[in-house]
Amino acid sequence: MDFITEKIAGYLSQNSEKEPEILSKLNRETHQKVLQPRMLSGHIQGRFLSLISKIKSPLHILEIGTYTGYGTLCLAEGLAAGGKIFTIDRNEELLKIQNKYFEESGNRDRIVQLTGNAIDILDNLNQTFDLIFIDADKENYVKYFQLVSKKLNPNGLIISDNVLWSGKVVEEDNDNDDETNTLKKFNRILNEDKKFETVILPLRDGISISRLI
Repeated sequence: MDFITEKIAGYLSQNSEKEPEILSKLNRETHQKVLQPRMLSGHIQGRFLSLISKIKSPLHILEIGTYTGYGTLCLAEGLAAGGKIFTIDRNEELLKIQNKYFEESGNRDRIVQLTGNAIDILDNLNQTFDLIFIDADKENYVKYFQLVSKKLNPNGLIISDNVLWSGKVVEEDNDNDDETNTLKKFNRILNEDKKFETVILPLRDGISISRLI
């Protein structure tokens, strides 16, 4: 769910940095060939991720949820010299399209793909990060935060996608809706954690930025 009208969305697209051609191609191919293309970050969110990464100039980035690699490429644009982005996804079927565009981007050697269960991978990942992007299975967001917050460098950023979950986070509690319940808990934990400063923005399906103080 987008929280702005289609007309405003068009205005944003026209008056924001243009979507790079390689990402436009990836966007089209994802919509043509891959299930649930709405999972792709898209033009405006992608430019937002790119800009935050460029401002931060991180040496190491962690992404949980690669999908077809659109967000990966956006975040990689801001990597510091010698930097790398580690991206995790459990769907091996998406590796072909990921690799196609990672090669074309010129950042192939800066992208480390990790395939499998994210929790297991995070448990064994001995690396700290300046920027972390959480955009995978929503029912594990709290677990992801518990794991990655220990791997975040001081003044590091955690960006979390889908935190408004089509507006369901403001609806009455439903014991049978694990994803919404987890996102509500996740947002509350981030807001109440005094080690972090957090702001939620109504960009696409809701995105939050949290800074480790």
